[in-house]
Amino acid sequence: MVIAAVAWGLLGAATSLGWLPAWGWTLAGGALATLALLDLALLLRTPLPDVARRVPEALALGVERAVRLELEPGHRGARVDVHDLHPGGWEVEGLPRRLRLVPGTVAAFDYRLRPDARGSFGFAGVHLLLHSPLRLWRQLALAGAAQRVRVFPNFAPLTKFALVSAEQASRMMGAHIRRRRGEGTDFHQMREYRVGDSLRQIDWKATSRARKLISREYQDEKNQQLVVVLDTGRRMLAREPATEQRAALAHFDHALDASLLVAYLALRQGDAVGMLAIGGERRWVPPRRGMAAIDTLLRASYDLEPEPVATDYLAAATELSLRQRRRALLMLVTNLRDEDIEDVLAAVRMLQSRHLVVVASLRERALDEVLEEEVADVAAAVRAGATARYLAQRAAAHDALRRHRVQVLDVTAEQLPAALVERYLAIKREGLL
Repeated sequence: MVIAAVAWGLLGAATSLGWLPAWGWTLAGGALATLALLDLALLLRTPLPDVARRVPEALALGVERAVRLELEPGHRGARVDVHDLHPGGWEVEGLPRRLRLVPGTVAAFDYRLRPDARGSFGFAGVHLLLHSPLRLWRQLALAGAAQRVRVFPNFAPLTKFALVSAEQASRMMGAHIRRRRGEGTDFHQMREYRVGDSLRQIDWKATSRARKLISREYQDEKNQQLVVVLDTGRRMLAREPATEQRAALAHFDHALDASLLVAYLALRQGDAVGMLAIGGERRWVPPRRGMAAIDTLLRASYDLEPEPVATDYLAAATELSLRQRRRALLMLVTNLRDEDIEDVLAAVRMLQSRHLVVVASLRERALDEVLEEEVADVAAAVRAGATARYLAQRAAAHDALRRHRVQVLDVTAEQLPAALVERYLAIKREGLL
């Protein structure tokens, strides 16, 4: 339309110079107006295509997924630009897309998106930019139905552990477990003595009857309880920079992923697993057995977000003492500072009367990187000194907990999954619970 209007203007300039008769310019304007009105009428009579979106109801954080759009035109074809109104901020490839719609056929294409946050999100519809047959007009329209999707923590690692044993899965996660063959707390079976069995495993009565050495084999006790306590306070808002393997995520996202992994392995071991969110929004999932419990944990935690509030550890310990009566392994995932130590010690002493407590304290990777940098000027020296002082105060807080028989893990976000699994399996094998 713009090009046609400019061309008509040039004809007008030629007419004013006497190069063309005036009736020629008027005739050209009438023809242009007629074509524009006819093209507009055809565009308005073009039925809006039916649009269907194929997207999973559940998505995983940071995992790229394909979304399929299908457009079915009416009795009249059209040229159309398509853009899906996906949740803002997500990485998207393949939009917008220009299609030529032919009557009687369904046009379809895929584009890919990567969710960058957990929670519930909505697709508002699909924007269609319809072109008229002569391309003099364009019409913007909204088609398709709105759709809600839920973004869960990245549960993809759980699927690859489904067909392997708990010990194999722990090795895949980087945990280093010392296997002690035949030792545990629950009797499993009798078997013939093997080289390496301890003397206390030998069953002398069975040995005398069989006239050969018979050993008792034990397995880790089942039907115990694990409760993961997740801090949703301001300390978990810290973000780790992106790496080649992972996008930039908050400490809470790393903690939630690691908690779900250790919960999955505990369920595989026959234990019951629960979860308590403290600090910001409070949520309680009582311990449950069976692999269906992982779905319960996912649905209860997928939209949890850390909030800029201070965590009241003592109030959380009081709530947990009232809710969890049976002895359990409590794994608190947080980021401890020296100013928190008094509240944490009071909370731990309250819980230790009945439960076994493990504290996983996340350490920012940037702190280690500062100490590894070469000091070349005064600013770098001040930064390195301040970092070393901060880490020393943090280590002192951890040592105070260890003096009260609390197991403390001082790890980065990348080390957290393997550290939790390794400590859980070590506690099981040592019969501490």
